[in-house]
Amino acid sequence: MKANYHTHTTRCFHALGTDEEYVLAAIEKGFDELGFADHSPWKYRTSFVADMRMPLSAFEDYKTSILQLKEKYKDKISIKLGLECEYFPAYFDWLKGFVADEGLDYVIFANHYAVSDEINPYFGYHADLDLYLDSMLAGMDQDLYACVAHPDLIMRPYGRFDSAIEKVFTQICRRAKENDRILEYNLLGLRRWGDRARKQGYPNDYFWRIAAAEGCKAIIGTDAHAPEQLKDGAYRKTAVEFLTSLGIEIVETFPMR
Repeated sequence: MKANYHTHTTRCFHALGTDEEYVLAAIEKGFDELGFADHSPWKYRTSFVADMRMPLSAFEDYKTSILQLKEKYKDKISIKLGLECEYFPAYFDWLKGFVADEGLDYVIFANHYAVSDEINPYFGYHADLDLYLDSMLAGMDQDLYACVAHPDLIMRPYGRFDSAIEKVFTQICRRAKENDRILEYNLLGLRRWGDRARKQGYPNDYFWRIAAAEGCKAIIGTDAHAPEQLKDGAYRKTAVEFLTSLGIEIVETFPMR
């Protein structure tokens, strides 16, 4: 089965293309299943306005569009409705209720911010290892999420492999194994930075060697922000070859809610 569950839309303000163009690209490249997981809206208790995620007011259009495409192309591809969400403790009960009420198929855990993006910076630019680890472990302890997106994101601002980040990566991988969490090998870094991403960013070779040693499972995520990114199979081939060389179990899908 060929699938991708990490697909964005223009509603997050940093993706390109129509929803249907993503579906058509996936069909052209022989995907059996395509999951949309745009950046989750949050019902903030403050006046904060995020500039990298879907506003709550846009969700109904998102849901309607994806479900219409699911019906339109049901004979060609299976389409799933999801979200990519952080773990924000103060809003987590709201999120669980929202996911259930809206009938989402799945939710991906992405540790972009600790506590809330109202008060903390993006981990992709801010290398606070302790805060990243605490937030990551707390999110991985929740049963809501189907997989863990780019678990090695912190390597992008940290930029080097040393004993400090080795400890962080080891604890993340051990918790993933303990909780039977699937870790995502995220292809976005390969597209943006090439082989440099594998040493100084993500998907990070050092992280995945630790994941292999700890017996973790991997799923490959395109993290598509444009339809044509679903068409380039070279990065997926690189991921499969590397993970296979490490002996990591690659899963193609995960149980839906």
